[in-house]
Amino acid sequence: FLFCCVWSIGALLVQRPEAKERSRFDAFMKQLAAMGTIDADRVSASQLPSRSLYEYCFDVADGCWRSWRSYVTEYVPPASGQFSKILVSTADTVRTSWLLKTVVGSGYPCLLVGESGTSKSVTIGNFLAGLDPASNITLNMNFSSRTSSWDVQRAIEDSVEKRTKDTYGPPMGKRLLLFVDDLNMPRVDTYGTQQPIALLKMFVERKGFYDRGKELGWKNIKDVQMVSAMGPPGGARNLVDPRFISLFAAFEIQPPTNENLRTIYQAILGKHLARLNNSDITQMVGESITDITLELYNAVLEQLPPTPSRFHYVFNLRDLSRVYEGLLRSSPDVIQGPADFVRLWRNEVLRVFHDRLISAEDKQVVHAKIAELVQRRYAIVSEKALADPVLFGDFRNALADPDTAAGGVVLRLYEDLGKYSDIQPIFQAALASYNEKRKPMQLVFFDDALEHLTRIQRTLRLPLGHCLLVGVGGSGKQSLARLAAYTAGCGVFEITLTRGYDEVAFRDDLKKLYAMLGAEDKKMVFLFTDSHVADEGFLELINNMLTSGMVPALYDDSEKEGLISNIRQELTAKGLPDSKDACWSAYVEKCRGNLHVVLAMSPVGEALRTRCRNFPGLVNNTVIDWFEPWPEQALSSVASAFLESEELPNTLRPALVEHMVLVHQSVRQFSAQFAEELRRHNYVTPKNYLDFITNYKRSLGAQRKEISETSGRLSNGLAKLVQASAEVDQLQKELSQAKVVVEAATQECNKLLEVISVNTADAETKQKSAQEKEAALQVESVQIAKDKQEAEQALSEAIPALEEAAAALNDLKKDDITEIRSFAKPHVLVQRVCECVVILKNLKDVSWTGAKSMMTDPRFLKSLVEFDKDSLTDKQVKKVKSDYMKDPSFTYDNVRTISTAGAGLLKWVLAMVNYYNVAKGVEPKRKKVAEAEKNLRLAQKDLTDTKEKLAQLNAELASLRNQFADKTAEQQELKAKAELMERRLVAAERLIAGLSSEKERWAKEIQALDAAKQQLVGDCLLCSSFLSYTGAFTHKYRSAMVYDKWQADLLARKVPLSQPFRLESIMTNDVEMTTWASEGLPGDELSIQNGLLTTRAARWPLCIDPQMQAVAWIKRREGKQLEGKVKTFHDPDFLKQLELAIQYGFPFLFEGCDEYIDPVVDPVLERSLTVGPTGKKVIQLGDKEVEWDPNFRLYLTSKLSNPHYGPEVSGKTSIINYGVTQQGLAEQLLGVTVAHERPDLEEARASLVADMSTNKALLRKLEDTLLRELSNATGNILDNQELISTLESAKEKAVEISQKLEAAKVTAKEIDEARVRYSSVALRGAVLFFVMASLSVISNMYEYSLGAFLRVFNQSLSTSKREASLEGRLRAIIDTLTSDVYSYTCLGLFERHKLMFSFQMAIKILEAGPTPLDAQFLDFFLKGNLSLERHPRRKPHDWLPEQGWQDLMRLTELAAAKQAPGGGKHPLCEVAEDITADETAWKTYYEREAPESAPLPNGFSSRLSQFEMLLLLRCLRVDRVTVGITNFVISTLGEKFVTPPVLDYGVIYKQSSETTPVVFVLSPGADPAFDVFRLGEEMGFKPGGKLKYMALGQGMGPKAAELIEAGAARGLWVMLQNCHLLPRWLKNLEKILERLQKPHKDFRLWLTSKPTDKFPLGVLQRSLKVGHQVWLGYCCCRSH
Repeated sequence: FLFCCVWSIGALLVQRPEAKERSRFDAFMKQLAAMGTIDADRVSASQLPSRSLYEYCFDVADGCWRSWRSYVTEYVPPASGQFSKILVSTADTVRTSWLLKTVVGSGYPCLLVGESGTSKSVTIGNFLAGLDPASNITLNMNFSSRTSSWDVQRAIEDSVEKRTKDTYGPPMGKRLLLFVDDLNMPRVDTYGTQQPIALLKMFVERKGFYDRGKELGWKNIKDVQMVSAMGPPGGARNLVDPRFISLFAAFEIQPPTNENLRTIYQAILGKHLARLNNSDITQMVGESITDITLELYNAVLEQLPPTPSRFHYVFNLRDLSRVYEGLLRSSPDVIQGPADFVRLWRNEVLRVFHDRLISAEDKQVVHAKIAELVQRRYAIVSEKALADPVLFGDFRNALADPDTAAGGVVLRLYEDLGKYSDIQPIFQAALASYNEKRKPMQLVFFDDALEHLTRIQRTLRLPLGHCLLVGVGGSGKQSLARLAAYTAGCGVFEITLTRGYDEVAFRDDLKKLYAMLGAEDKKMVFLFTDSHVADEGFLELINNMLTSGMVPALYDDSEKEGLISNIRQELTAKGLPDSKDACWSAYVEKCRGNLHVVLAMSPVGEALRTRCRNFPGLVNNTVIDWFEPWPEQALSSVASAFLESEELPNTLRPALVEHMVLVHQSVRQFSAQFAEELRRHNYVTPKNYLDFITNYKRSLGAQRKEISETSGRLSNGLAKLVQASAEVDQLQKELSQAKVVVEAATQECNKLLEVISVNTADAETKQKSAQEKEAALQVESVQIAKDKQEAEQALSEAIPALEEAAAALNDLKKDDITEIRSFAKPHVLVQRVCECVVILKNLKDVSWTGAKSMMTDPRFLKSLVEFDKDSLTDKQVKKVKSDYMKDPSFTYDNVRTISTAGAGLLKWVLAMVNYYNVAKGVEPKRKKVAEAEKNLRLAQKDLTDTKEKLAQLNAELASLRNQFADKTAEQQELKAKAELMERRLVAAERLIAGLSSEKERWAKEIQALDAAKQQLVGDCLLCSSFLSYTGAFTHKYRSAMVYDKWQADLLARKVPLSQPFRLESIMTNDVEMTTWASEGLPGDELSIQNGLLTTRAARWPLCIDPQMQAVAWIKRREGKQLEGKVKTFHDPDFLKQLELAIQYGFPFLFEGCDEYIDPVVDPVLERSLTVGPTGKKVIQLGDKEVEWDPNFRLYLTSKLSNPHYGPEVSGKTSIINYGVTQQGLAEQLLGVTVAHERPDLEEARASLVADMSTNKALLRKLEDTLLRELSNATGNILDNQELISTLESAKEKAVEISQKLEAAKVTAKEIDEARVRYSSVALRGAVLFFVMASLSVISNMYEYSLGAFLRVFNQSLSTSKREASLEGRLRAIIDTLTSDVYSYTCLGLFERHKLMFSFQMAIKILEAGPTPLDAQFLDFFLKGNLSLERHPRRKPHDWLPEQGWQDLMRLTELAAAKQAPGGGKHPLCEVAEDITADETAWKTYYEREAPESAPLPNGFSSRLSQFEMLLLLRCLRVDRVTVGITNFVISTLGEKFVTPPVLDYGVIYKQSSETTPVVFVLSPGADPAFDVFRLGEEMGFKPGGKLKYMALGQGMGPKAAELIEAGAARGLWVMLQNCHLLPRWLKNLEKILERLQKPHKDFRLWLTSKPTDKFPLGVLQRSLKVGHQVWLGYCCCRSH
């Protein structure tokens, strides 16, 4: 019974030094029991333990009390060696495990409550792991502030299956144990409910919940039991519904005592030291290392408690475990003595306790304690153990090839790696290897970077090692994490944000990650940055990944089946259970083992603190590494490394690097001052520094190149002029000599021409005779050819027979002839044929014998073929004909029948006879032709002789002509040279005369450029620092930084620098500035600087532009190219348009940005370019790769006057403060005033500015033309007449334009003198605008745009009284303007702010005048005496208020440092003494009802100004200060400025327009609707008819949009009430109003809203604001 009382009634009691509730309960129970006590581990039932009953268990089986420690078993290291599996048995763990076993075994929900680090989760986890998996399955959930009831229900539904129609549960025969950790983390909603807790309460009470589908059916959930753990309420942990807690058996888990902690960690360490097997280590540190660890742990807890700025200083037993996990990585190969082990211990405690600290003071606390412990306990080895740096890691062989390693495994020992210089080459090699395989990174390994890299790598090599890297953007978190992951052998996984990226998309990406972790078995680093947090719900999933290794309900059942099918084989092979649940648990464990989460977060703002509070896993389950701003050594190293390749004087390198460091560090100081003075934020990150260096290198290279090119062109042009001057005298001498030579050559040519004339006549006569002979011969030749052709034609008739005979002979063979010859007596016909052949061959023996003799010749047949047929005689032919051919049987056919050879010979004979007969008729003709040809040859020979003589004559003539031509050419050449000399002489004289003025100027410019080139080192450095750091600052700060601080430092370091140095003269020119002016950019210094920052900075500009000047300039500057490319982040198509702009090189403008920049455009802001498959540069935009056009330009503008952009945005963009200055606005208003009063003057000025801009540009172009033409001219420039003419023309135009510009300067001066007379109006307008604009500090509803002010300004110019004199007119304008601005502004103010506005007007008007108020006195009036210490001088009279006296003392101190207007001591110095001396007079004044209206005692009223009297009133009668201020305003401005105008709805209507909505700013209870309705009825807009109205509420946005669009189209009045109730839709309202291009002229939009920070600035700035509040008297009347 006593035991049950202790663990039921007393189970939730706490035992702490400040509240020893358990001790009190223990004493109370023992008192009730009235039993004896004994101190022993085993106590009988009749007695009670003398120690606390909480330390004992009543053993029912033995019937006695047994101490919990008696159940403790000896520690046995886990077989797997995983540190996360270690659980050392102690009395605490035994007790908790017993309670869990008992309660869970009885089927009752169990809840453990205890501080973080009391082993609640570990104990429950081990208990659940020890249950029989055959009958139990577990579901682990970790709650966070973002956990919703749907998350819980989805996780439970994912773990159960359907049994019957409405009954669900785990598989039959099993019990589902739902373990919910951090139970009280869910946030409390508006109605005081924690939704997940409410669901679980219903679930535990009623064993089920409702289906969230359409039917809302009830689901009975069977066999599910809850086990929970939570910490006590506080921080992000909330109070839990007591009715829910009552459903649990709840137990308070006490933090373990130091004794228990020592037992735990000494047991772990002892087993490990035994494996090291080093007696020296065991003896020296074996027992004491745990003691000093606990002492250090307790010191850290005591001295470094968590605070709002140190929210992550949460140290618990997890951190102790991390220390020992590191110690257990030691091996005997590297830890060889006590010094090594103590040094390892120091490294581990530094990594765990030191690396998260954020200040040098906090770090010193840890360092000092560690040093004290080591020196006290291990003095012998302290020197080595405390040596710095301490760098442990296992990456020495990180790049080794496993294939070449022994056993195929690279041995990676956790060892001391020495100094920074020792590990730098390792990481350099790793980086080189990384850059070959991944997207290249450019890193400089300074000491701090190496330190962080080692820390990250160490964590990633630990099982379940996760990192939280905290540092401002650009600190190198992501780059170092990627390199550390590479050296740790892990891949890197990141999400890519796309438009509309939500939790569904995030879960899909996580599925890809878990596929790599599980299915592919890859070790992966999940790199998640704060820019990836598109939805805070993402961190809920990250929290679960850190705590349990898996995201609840990430996969559905079908997906799970696919995943566990692979791992089932692994489990089967190992002989482990392969049930579905076992497989899934193994898969999750595998994924968890391969997963390392690296979170890279920024510490700026509240986001990280809130996230760490809401998601405890971010701190509890990560090793935190806090990145501090780069130290000077890092800045110096980076600058030196990047400037190493630059061509710089070696003597200046150290000075340049030191200056760069100074610039970066000084901006930090200026930023702090900026925030303190103006409440404006600017962040300095390493990205700015890298940008600074990059800007410098690029600027230096570009400027050097430009100067070299310009100098080269000038030198070339100058050389041409010098050459021309030098050649003039020489040309004159050569020209006179050349004229004599030309005359002699001319006479010689004339003589030669006479000889040529005689010879030419003789040649022409002979030529004519030869031509006549040749013509006759040609006629004769034609006739001969004709006769010859006729003869040849007749002769050709015999040719076929001859050819046939030849063919017949060819057919004959030698054997055929031999056969004929062999006959003694051949056939008569054959014999006769042979005889014919003998006759034709003219042989003597015409017989068979002769024939046989003939045929014996071996060449017989060949002789017949080659027979000379023309040698035949008439006698031979006649003999053949008469003696043989008359015989009729002597035919070819007859002979062929007898002998083939004979027939062939006969055919030859007949052919010869036939040929002879033909040739005989042709022969006379042939003879005639032969004779004619003979005569022709003789005539041709004669002709040839004639031609030869003629040719000889012609040759002589040609020679003479050639001589003549040569002489003539020589004469012409001499003449041309003379003419060229003459032309060159003229050209040189023209060139010298035309460019004589340029010669001297160019020579000076070359000298100036040479000097400027030397000064570029300093000029570019100062310009680059300006571009990189100053954009967000105001003009005052920019001047202080650039001119006062940085320029002075460069001059002190003797760095060459232009003097006087001006940014405008170095970075731009008059032509560009006048172009900007013509595009609408104001001409003041600040605006010019902003123009430079916009066009020159390396990062895209983000313009803080409350007056919309940047937007107007950018739109005019880019012109039509921006059409369709002006978007906001709320536009659904902005990503598509941005993609097109990038692809085709158009400009793109994000207008109206707020403080959130959509991370989907981060790749564009950071210009994360890669080379695509086609070799072109591409950029990842969302989920698409887009080709990058280098002409693309991006602008971002914000209407917010003081946005707070974090360091990440500062690092990605160039934030430029376009907020108008008073001086700049005064210049603009002067233009408006003059345009109204003297339009001719302003028109002349505008025309003059345009002309000067054009002329300056043209002059610059002409000068460039002169130099370009001179530089590009080839050959002798004096020969290029076109060039000379061009140069003369250009010079004439340049002179003409220069004269125009000089005249324009005179005209401009005259115009400026005339315009400056109106400057008083412009100054008053600028002062009033800034007073108006400052009201937004009071309430964001008091937002006034420059456009609205200009409408009032123009109205005042139009309505002010016309006066005869200019001075009278100016006074009238100023008075009207001041009154109109007051009335307009008061219309939108609540009553309590109107006097404040009047007073501010009075102050600022005085400040702008000749007698401004003293700044210190004004500060005192506003704040009083802020000193916390009281003044030693006590108040002299009791009636004086104590605070008033303290204020008077402070006022006296301020006055002591000032003089009276006429000189001498300030009267306020005497007031305290006078009050002390003349109590009566001052007390009378003090007690007056209206002291502000009474004179001061003793003549002080005449000696003090009215404001100084107001100071005294503040000290003595602060209750009357309001009336005093009223009197001050009346005396300064007039009575009407304390009498606000009465609300007149008719006037309001007149001031509104179809494009100017009316916004009623309401106080509680106010409603202007009926007044608007009344006005509408008067003007014909009846409510419900032409006046549409509706009260906004949930879901009313689309209807309101329809009303506005219909009203704008049809000319209706639309009234939307209670806009503050629909804040999300107000952004859409702004877009709707922007889209209304030309609304109906009768359209009016009336809006009512209570003050809310959600109201869009765009609507407020374009609207007419009306402050509407309920008058007290009206309320009183109504109450009666």
